[in-house]
Amino acid sequence: MRGFARSVTSYAMPLAALAMAVAVRASGLSVDEGSLSVRIFVGALSSAIMFTTIFVVLDHAEAVAHRVGEPYGTLVLTFAVTAIEVSIIVSMMLHGDNNPTLARESVFSTVMITSTGVVGMCLTLGGWRHRKQAIVRQGTSAYLAVLVALTVMTLILPTYTRTTDPGTFSAAQLGFVSVLSVLLYASFVFAQTVRHRDDFIEGLAHEASVRTAPHAGISASALLLVIGLIGIVMLAEQVAASVEDALVAYQVTQADSIVGAMIAGLVLLPEAISAIRASLNNELQRGLNVAMGSACATIGLTIPAVAAASLVTGRGLTLGLPEADAVLLILALFICNVSFSNERTTFLTGMVHIVVFFTFVFLIFIP
Repeated sequence: MRGFARSVTSYAMPLAALAMAVAVRASGLSVDEGSLSVRIFVGALSSAIMFTTIFVVLDHAEAVAHRVGEPYGTLVLTFAVTAIEVSIIVSMMLHGDNNPTLARESVFSTVMITSTGVVGMCLTLGGWRHRKQAIVRQGTSAYLAVLVALTVMTLILPTYTRTTDPGTFSAAQLGFVSVLSVLLYASFVFAQTVRHRDDFIEGLAHEASVRTAPHAGISASALLLVIGLIGIVMLAEQVAASVEDALVAYQVTQADSIVGAMIAGLVLLPEAISAIRASLNNELQRGLNVAMGSACATIGLTIPAVAAASLVTGRGLTLGLPEADAVLLILALFICNVSFSNERTTFLTGMVHIVVFFTFVFLIFIP
């Protein structure tokens, strides 16, 4: 009976999320109009459906991932989450007044959440359960090298360019950096999936699970994954816009930082759960592939997409981080470099990441 209920939920929730989003759009109800009680009810219902659908989408994504095998499986969820983030950021950029720092805050939050929060939880919980866990050093080093190059080029370099105001790129600089970001990420995906595939696979345990995975229902899972993601994107846009309007109404000075962190947290929730599950199952490398892959994809794909939207619409885009955030970012990347320099990790390694993550969260509200 419980299995039947779960099966019904897995089919119903993606459809419900999409139906709810379409119904709200078709009714003409927006986050800025309508009675307060109706907006609160619609917001609460949208949030509940969205969060439930996130977990259902995670199950469908993992079913597809186990079918296609590693490292292709981790790319399924990575590309899906990146598509969600790009859609939400662009829609939020076009919502209301121009907020040039929202994309920067969302991307920065994604990198910090993945490299300190998600990685920290994987290392801590996995290390606590299994004492020591092995990683494939070549793969994690490749992730880190790509992440360092992308973050410095897109989030730190704009503060020091001279053509425009500090923190911004000129149109030529923005286009040039965007092309380089896509090129570097495409090269990384090619290395991960074709040229150096073995560097990102931990042992044969996961391959065995892939061979025994059932073939039936994979097409349905893929279709429901796409439907669920579309519904999540549309609902998350409404929820995020409501939060942004509320923060602006109450004159919260850190509105963009809070909304950016909320967007990153929402879209990363499926990947975070997947990565932690893998770590608890003693598949730490797969967990790191999911976490670090999301950070690389966020910068390698989200920044170019947002840059294109900025150039087309003429809305300003500020990418350079303030000094405090830049220090935190460099600290997070340095700790990742130290943690991944060995082939085995313990729970203490993860605790270092978690401490930096808590610092990041604290400074969002008390900068």
